[in-house]
Amino acid sequence: VAVSGQLALDEDGRLVGEGDPAAQARQVFENLRRCLAAAGAGFDDVVKLTYFVTDIAHLPAIRTARAAHIPDDRLPASSAVQVAALVRPEFLMEIEAFAVVSG
Repeated sequence: VAVSGQLALDEDGRLVGEGDPAAQARQVFENLRRCLAAAGAGFDDVVKLTYFVTDIAHLPAIRTARAAHIPDDRLPASSAVQVAALVRPEFLMEIEAFAVVSG
């Protein structure tokens, strides 16, 4: 299951957490959870996460949000990439996931 990069948008397409990396990270992980569930997967099935951040200093907020869904002893492979910008300037991060589901 490949989940395209998720942004800090709620179900109505509104930005969550302008200027707040912790709030954006929480929303992004909630969006990932929803996408995975729609594909019959969950965070236990995730084998790779890729983080695109406008500032590498946002990684602690991402780790905190991730911990609410994935325990430290089950962390998937991951990569973090600092980028000059995302699709809109108010987005601080974008996260994509890859999961493997048996069956």
